[in-house]
Amino acid sequence: MVTMTTAVVSAIVAALVAGIACFYLGTVHRRKVAEAKIGSAEAEATRLVNDAIRSAEQRRKEVILEAKDEIYKMRAESDKELRDRRSEVQGQERRLNQKEEALDKKQEKIDAEATRLQKRSETLEQRIKEAEDIKAQQLDTLEKISGYTQDQAREILLAKMDQTLDHEKALRINAFNQELQDESDTMARNILSIAIARCAADHSSESTVSVVALPNDEMKGRIIGREGRNIRAIESATGADLIIDDTPEAIAISCFDPVRREIARVTLEILIQDGRIHPARIEDCLEKAKKEVETKIKKEGEGAVLEVGVHGLHPDLIKILGRLYYRTSYGQNVLNHSKEVALLSGLIASELGINPSVAKRAGLLHDIGKAVDHEYEGTHVQLGVEIAKRFKESNEVIHAIEAHHNDVEPATPLAYIIMAADAISASRPGARSENLESYINRLSKLEEIANSYDGVESSFAIQAGREVRIFVKPEKVSDDRLAVVAHDICAQIESELSYPGQVKVNVIRESRAIDYAK
Repeated sequence: MVTMTTAVVSAIVAALVAGIACFYLGTVHRRKVAEAKIGSAEAEATRLVNDAIRSAEQRRKEVILEAKDEIYKMRAESDKELRDRRSEVQGQERRLNQKEEALDKKQEKIDAEATRLQKRSETLEQRIKEAEDIKAQQLDTLEKISGYTQDQAREILLAKMDQTLDHEKALRINAFNQELQDESDTMARNILSIAIARCAADHSSESTVSVVALPNDEMKGRIIGREGRNIRAIESATGADLIIDDTPEAIAISCFDPVRREIARVTLEILIQDGRIHPARIEDCLEKAKKEVETKIKKEGEGAVLEVGVHGLHPDLIKILGRLYYRTSYGQNVLNHSKEVALLSGLIASELGINPSVAKRAGLLHDIGKAVDHEYEGTHVQLGVEIAKRFKESNEVIHAIEAHHNDVEPATPLAYIIMAADAISASRPGARSENLESYINRLSKLEEIANSYDGVESSFAIQAGREVRIFVKPEKVSDDRLAVVAHDICAQIESELSYPGQVKVNVIRESRAIDYAK
């Protein structure tokens, strides 16, 4: 048993020894293998480094060779360019030399020609001098033969020529003036007759009085209302006066503004048709009437523009033009008058070779100021000019409006055309209700009022009664009193006369000193 145990132990020990020996040998073997691998790696690294060094050295040599080749090429190109530039400069030098030679030859020719001309000029001067000497000798001979000096002969010839020419010029001028006057009169008559014959404007005139028909006389009491509250409400709202008198089944409306008078008429008609008349209903009907009248104004303005053929007017200007439908002058409807003047102006302008479109435009707008002369101060001419300027009308149209009543001196053919057309439209039979007798009486009354003042020497009513020009005696009326005299005459005219628009009172004081030298 012991022997067996010993053998086992011995076997284990032997196995351990063998294992240790095997481990040691394996370790030694691995170490040698690793050392061999490290050595081979170092050798490989050394080889790679040497190869890299050799490759870099070879690349350096190649780069150096390439740089040398590039430098050589650049040097060759520079040399070639230098040779080309040198050759070009040499060519330019040759050309310059050739041009210089050509210029020298031309200069020689010019010098030769100048010398020749100088000799010719000297020859001509010599000949001119000889001719002047001959002329002087001939003049001396003529003076001896005629017995007159050169200046005396010239004066005699010029005097005879002036007499002949003056007589001939006078004959020609008289003949020309007579022919021109005859032709002008004939041409003016033809143009005006053609324009009047071709004008197809409406010649009807409308009444300036607004009358509203009533279904019965009981309606007057309803319009007046209890204690007059209805009629007061109507007059307050419309700004017009209602005239209720004994006229059966009719009420008259009075207002200085024709548009307000028309609004009042339409309002009253709506109230009568509706039957309900009280202050609240009056306000509603008034608004309806205003809209209806505004629509009518716009429609009339657009119709006038379309009928006359004027284009490009501002919409607001068309509305102002439509207000002329409710404006009358001496019983003549101003809108119809404006259309008539526009058509006449276009016809006259066409005959005279002037643009008819501009003439129609000026004729249609010449009385535009009458649409607002009840609302603003100033004559309808001044207001018309302001309206035309506000809506950027041309200077030619503005001047025609300003000059159509001679407020300023007409400066264009268009202004004279508008004046003529306005006079034709206003003076034709039936156009206006004022007759010649009342017109003359009004002018006479203006002069009579002016002459009634102390210190007035003479007075003249001009521009169809729109201006009174008064001359005063300077020894009786001083400069300070001029304004007082003008104010007093204006006040008397306003109180005693009725007239359209306004009257300009122009008082003139002139001092003169006259003496005679004996």
